[in-house]
Amino acid sequence: MGKWSIPAMGEYTEADGLVKIPCTSDHLFTGQKEGVDAVYATGDGKVELVVFENHTLAHVKSSLGYPAYYPVKPVQADCPVKAVLMDLDGTTVKSEEFWIDIIRQSVQSLLREKNFAFEAEDIPFVSGHSVSEHLQYCVSKYCPGKTLEDARAYYFEHTRREMDAILKHGKKGAFTPADGVKDFLLWMKGRGIKIGLVTSGLYEKAYPEILSAFRELGLGDPAEFYDSIITAGSRLGQGQAGTLGELEAKPHPWLYAESAAVGLGTAESGAVIGIEDSGAGVCSVRLAGYFTVGIAGGNILQSGTKAFCNSYCDTFFGIKRLIKERG
Repeated sequence: MGKWSIPAMGEYTEADGLVKIPCTSDHLFTGQKEGVDAVYATGDGKVELVVFENHTLAHVKSSLGYPAYYPVKPVQADCPVKAVLMDLDGTTVKSEEFWIDIIRQSVQSLLREKNFAFEAEDIPFVSGHSVSEHLQYCVSKYCPGKTLEDARAYYFEHTRREMDAILKHGKKGAFTPADGVKDFLLWMKGRGIKIGLVTSGLYEKAYPEILSAFRELGLGDPAEFYDSIITAGSRLGQGQAGTLGELEAKPHPWLYAESAAVGLGTAESGAVIGIEDSGAGVCSVRLAGYFTVGIAGGNILQSGTKAFCNSYCDTFFGIKRLIKERG
């Protein structure tokens, strides 16, 4: 099996998920031309790496038509951890099936088909990214005569109903805390490590989710527990400015960059680690310039993004050991 080196990232083989491609999807960069040594893509094709002799660029594609290029920064791994940034869905809370079903219900409403169900091949495209990207995929495949806004209207109708059941009526069991997450969170608190929660989900869906999980964990108010909570913003509506969250969500780096630099007041590369279970998530953390820890249970291996992980652990116990070793 061949091995190659990527500046600012490290050495890799095909087992890490990267695939060598002739050129970037926008045809701006071609391997072995104009100083470009090679071009690689993640297994799912959502992020491309343009490799030069001494530096690397990452091309983050967008199903909504707003791609971007980012310089890949080297990451330190030899200093004590001061802050930990954690993903919500899949990492902190097991909720993927719940949100996939909300998207399914949205498509069901668009098609007016009571028995609509996703195919297995749809799953990577209806989880791990922004709501609008999930819905755009569904509209393009299943109901091209409809608009993204049509789909969003149904999505928030179904979401409001479920969130009201949680917030106003105390519905339980919708979201399950991840195994070991309570002990891990309290352990970090005891060590004085700042904790940030980062999600590509909009506030309307993300906050009731973590509130529901915290009720089950007996940890009180998540707004008081976390040092920073960053979501993709609020639902865009008339008279509202909206945010970049729906256009530049994970795997773009901005949510993690904002959580650390603004929310926690620290942007030291080596002192911050991010924990993610999804391919889009690990790309986001790594492109923000932070030490990236993948945790098993998501789609990192399936999406071919393991190359973006500085470390990969099966459990929170393994991550705890990693933090201890850092001092």
